[in-house]
Amino acid sequence: MSWIPLAVALASLPADGLYGAATQLPEHTFVDVDGTRYGAEPDEHGPIGGGPGYTARPPGKHHVASTVDALIEALAKARPGETVFVPGDAAIDCTARVLIDGLVLELPGGVTLASDRGAGGSRGALLFSDVLATRPLLRVTGPGARVSGLRLRGPDPERRLDHHRRSFRGGRGSDHYYQLPTSDGIECTHDGLEVDNCELAGWSHAAIFLRKGTGHRIHHCFIHHNQRQGLGYGVCHDVAESTIEHNLFDWNRHSIAGTGRPGSGYAARHNVERGASLSHMFDMHGGRDRKDGTNVAGTWMIVERNAFLCPKVALKVRGVPEKRVWVEGNWFLKPPGVVAEERTELGENAYGRTAVVR
Repeated sequence: MSWIPLAVALASLPADGLYGAATQLPEHTFVDVDGTRYGAEPDEHGPIGGGPGYTARPPGKHHVASTVDALIEALAKARPGETVFVPGDAAIDCTARVLIDGLVLELPGGVTLASDRGAGGSRGALLFSDVLATRPLLRVTGPGARVSGLRLRGPDPERRLDHHRRSFRGGRGSDHYYQLPTSDGIECTHDGLEVDNCELAGWSHAAIFLRKGTGHRIHHCFIHHNQRQGLGYGVCHDVAESTIEHNLFDWNRHSIAGTGRPGSGYAARHNVERGASLSHMFDMHGGRDRKDGTNVAGTWMIVERNAFLCPKVALKVRGVPEKRVWVEGNWFLKPPGVVAEERTELGENAYGRTAVVR
């Protein structure tokens, strides 16, 4: 057996991301045990989490926008196959327009909204709102849209533990809880959304909310500090299906989550959980959570070749999927790794700093 030691040393990393987060990967994201590799690896498009070295950048700059008004105009003009480009040094503050006008940026189907995160030292253009009730900042209005190379900063990176405690342990209930508004970064109800090479942080409900649709791809992103107690999702599914690959997650409540309604599911591969999470990291709700009289926890899930470098439970399936959940090739820092009921099947995975295979 060969073992690669875990040496994260997060405190020493420069805080160059949103909300003071460091963008670097842990030193090791996989472990070799008896000739078999467990955990996450980069692919031909660049590093896990994107940034410098990412190569799958969208072509073209059909429309260029550096202000909120110019961006609204460009998105309205753009046609399928075109790219709206925001220069990497732009910081577009949507706060006043969201607060006064209820602004939601609308991305048409087939259109790409892009910046240049990681190219030539660029951090990528920043789009942000400081309004707690930003829901969403960006809405996808048709199939086949893409968001690439941007930073989307939300208004609330906090855990809000006291608010949750007052609401539910104090007996005030959900009405009191939702008096504190929630926020979403990207919302989609159409097929085939691609989000790549982005940094998304500070969204109290979800950084990416996939309400409906199939064929979604979320890859090579850094998704962190989406962690309000009771909500706080990196990627959230309602009745939607997606592939989520080569992302760096940190400081979320659940980095990937689903309502568990029939027709929902996701494949998660080669993602890295860096070290901090408020709760279990990957999730699928069951019927008991929805109170719909069933025990259905989505339709399917595949969780393969991820590195969970956080001592929390990695995956919780809170019911029984209509088909199955398959879990294999992952590196779990701490057992048990998975908490589930029937139709969740485990292949070989590595566990612990000494990488025991089970």
